[in-house]
Amino acid sequence: MFDYHLHSHFSADCSIPMEDMVVGAIEKGLKEICFTEHIDYEYPDETIVFEFDLREYETLLNELQHKYADRIRLKRGIEIGIQPHLLQRYEQLVEAEKFDFVICSMHTTEKKSLHYGELFIGKTVDEAYKTYYDELYACIKKFKHFNVLGHVDLIKRYSKEPPTSKFHDELTAIFNEIIPAGKGIELNTSGVRYGLSHGMPSDDVLKLYKQCGGEIITLGSDAHRPEDLAFQFRESLELLQAVGFNYIATFDQQQPSFHLIDRLL
Repeated sequence: MFDYHLHSHFSADCSIPMEDMVVGAIEKGLKEICFTEHIDYEYPDETIVFEFDLREYETLLNELQHKYADRIRLKRGIEIGIQPHLLQRYEQLVEAEKFDFVICSMHTTEKKSLHYGELFIGKTVDEAYKTYYDELYACIKKFKHFNVLGHVDLIKRYSKEPPTSKFHDELTAIFNEIIPAGKGIELNTSGVRYGLSHGMPSDDVLKLYKQCGGEIITLGSDAHRPEDLAFQFRESLELLQAVGFNYIATFDQQQPSFHLIDRLL
């Protein structure tokens, strides 16, 4: 089993030492994990700085790779929080570093944090969703320095009520942009932990991605604690298989490898 979205003390919203996450993953029987630490430039909350020392990150991960080499594979990833005016800065970051895996997420829309619900102020729910998907599409039209889109329907987590539309047209445009470019999406299982009835994306979006020809999909818990590693992975693999996916992906130096879901269940 592989967990391809997790955090440690290098992420500003996590205080758990990296080694504790590694030990927790081993105890859960995971064979490979990828740390995807947060970098969100210009995050609209001055009390949180989503940046960290990349050399310290690299050094400690290398030490832990050596220490636990016979028990687990550790990959060096990043989760970037895109905004339209920061794309060139993120391009420079990804080009300069040797990440195994890059998640492209949108945590901020119109320079407003989704977490605090600011995007919904002065808008209908549908208008807020439309703004989110339109800005995400505008970003990925120009920005290609990533491997998968993170929790593509994240806005659902912060919406107090559902929109009247599923926004499949907007999502189709996004998928038609990333699939020919060899990019994928993740199934982020943390949605259920945060009160949703499903992971992110929801089942209908997974089906839409498959219908659009999508094949690259990773599985991640978005864990910030060892106990949340591999959260609902068996159920998620069964769901992916039911939707029509035969493989999940892992990455090495940003090149995908594919693993039969049948062999993981």
